[in-house]
Amino acid sequence: MGVKVSSFGKIPSGKETCLFTLTNKNGMCLEVSDYGATLVAVMVPGKNGALTDVALGYEDVTDYWNNDGYLGATVGRSCNRNKGANVTIHGITYELPKNEHGRNNLHSSPEGYNQMVWNYEVDEDHLSVRFYRLSPNLEQGYPGNFEISVTYTLTQENEIKIHYYGVSDQDTVANMTNHSYFNLAGQGNGNVLDHEVWIDADAFTPIDDEAIPTGEIRPVKGTPFDFRKRKRVGDQIDDQDEQIVLAAGYDHNFVLNKKTDELKKIAEVFEPTSGRRMEVWTTCVGVQFYTGNFIPEGVHGKEDTVYHKRSGLCLETQFFPDAVHHENFPSPILKAGEAYDSTTIYKFF
Repeated sequence: MGVKVSSFGKIPSGKETCLFTLTNKNGMCLEVSDYGATLVAVMVPGKNGALTDVALGYEDVTDYWNNDGYLGATVGRSCNRNKGANVTIHGITYELPKNEHGRNNLHSSPEGYNQMVWNYEVDEDHLSVRFYRLSPNLEQGYPGNFEISVTYTLTQENEIKIHYYGVSDQDTVANMTNHSYFNLAGQGNGNVLDHEVWIDADAFTPIDDEAIPTGEIRPVKGTPFDFRKRKRVGDQIDDQDEQIVLAAGYDHNFVLNKKTDELKKIAEVFEPTSGRRMEVWTTCVGVQFYTGNFIPEGVHGKEDTVYHKRSGLCLETQFFPDAVHHENFPSPILKAGEAYDSTTIYKFF
């Protein structure tokens, strides 16, 4: 039990990176890196007691440097998609990098938080690592000097707590998430079609042909997006519903049934062969359910495993995508001097 620090290799600039291994009294193990404040591995027991890594990822920092799929990454200053790659605050329009389709922005890249080497503090008594950095004014195009931290804590109840905290000196956008791909059968062990998922959401936000919300909030009832009762991921993932076809599966924001800032259980995943179950708790108002539809074929992951389409699923807690362009969506604008304070928990059984 404790926290171990080891080398995670060098990025092309020659800067060294670190890997932090947190282990609780149950033997559950969490690995995170200061490169991208990335979640690298999650070792949890199955029904036979054997520990298995259930998070897709890579062996060292070299592959994370070329991480097109954002595996395990901390995404910010604003996650998900922004139509037209711009945001207007107090009448001033700020231009963002156009890194998707030549006109939209995805995950605040190409210079996102997932590609930064963060400062860190280790708290061995609480099995936690705090990553922190100053995101300077106009980094990624966003206004304000944003002092941000991301803290990973492994509890004795087999929870991974991710706490985001930040303050900006100007009004800005703050909408961060973790982009881990989970496969409860074990990373590299087939696809997630037999996983069963429950999401506490009566509605979702439909997308256009560039995967950006249209502004509509649509009830899930009678659609493939109804996960209010736990069901197999593969049951309707190839349905001919227009929204499924547009995303080649699930890649949509779900409108959670919760009050703003309330920490609540919002989703659950069960894998019948291993018996593993994962709960998701969050203070966020939305969650992006993504079934790895665009994982490139033949990606080499940890332990000589190979990833394919739908090798993992993501539950990315968030404000709704493109919320800055839809007044009916909860606002991701953070007022100057106020705290951005968000918590997400992945709990394993």
